[in-house]
Amino acid sequence: MSAPRRIDQFLALIEAWKRKDIDDVLSRMDDEVVWHFAVGAEPPLKGKAAARKFLVRFGADIAEVRWRVFDHAESGDRLFVEGVDEFTTKAGLTVVAPYAGVIRFRGDLIVDWRDYVDVGVLAAQQGGKAPTAHVLALADRPAV
Repeated sequence: MSAPRRIDQFLALIEAWKRKDIDDVLSRMDDEVVWHFAVGAEPPLKGKAAARKFLVRFGADIAEVRWRVFDHAESGDRLFVEGVDEFTTKAGLTVVAPYAGVIRFRGDLIVDWRDYVDVGVLAAQQGGKAPTAHVLALADRPAV
């Protein structure tokens, strides 16, 4: 029996987040997960309790999730992804944030996750600025 493809495991996590099923999202993470949700801008979240607190806070203002992965590569226990975190806030604002991520698995669980995203792009759009043309162009690609 072959090992599961890491991209399939990650896409299942994305689908859980689209449903706002935080318990399902967390079931895909190791108890001691280290999650850098904005590498370089914020310290990492350590453990499921911290991840839950972040997801509850972040998700509270989201009305619709359109998170997509455009490209990916796998190497052993690591998955490399490029995509867009796109969502609509409850106030009707559209947020489009291109990102890259590196996710490390142990068995079926994520133990280390690093998202590389420009938090300035996120903040500007959450503050009411429309996504720029070049950001929209990056997001206008077929998902895997």
